[in-house]
Amino acid sequence: MINTQKNRMRKIIAGVGISLSIAISAGTVSMPQPVNAATTSTALKASRIIATGKKYIGVPYRFGARSGITSAFDCSSFTQYVYKRNGISLPRSSRDQAKAGKYVSRKNLRAGDLIFSDTNRDGKINHVSIYIGNGRLLHTYKVGLGVTISKFSGSAWDRTYVTARRVIR
Repeated sequence: MINTQKNRMRKIIAGVGISLSIAISAGTVSMPQPVNAATTSTALKASRIIATGKKYIGVPYRFGARSGITSAFDCSSFTQYVYKRNGISLPRSSRDQAKAGKYVSRKNLRAGDLIFSDTNRDGKINHVSIYIGNGRLLHTYKVGLGVTISKFSGSAWDRTYVTARRVIR
């Protein structure tokens, strides 16, 4: 009987010790970390921009589409419209948009960044798309296809990449 009581007491002491150890270490391990409000804010803006753009998937492509209309877009009227709906003003042409915001390297692309290409290979930017993360682009470029999501890596836009800009602040 005494051995049973001793064993029970050892188990209780061991359990209390383990519980205290877990409680003490959990307090130091699971302390909330400060969140960078600027990063959270830009990520939220990027998500909103991408969600706005995705609403227009399938809308026809038309070269030279007028600004502010949603019945057809060209690449730069699309980006101008989507960003404006989210409080960011962009110039009308892809060449001028490529001067907006700040330069971002290809390896540092984040969702919401603009990617610019020279698909004619004539030394002039002629296409803009929205980087949506995971190596994908949201853009419009072709009659019959309209606004769509495309793969970036290995694509024509990747092979003719000129620069990228971050316009979300």
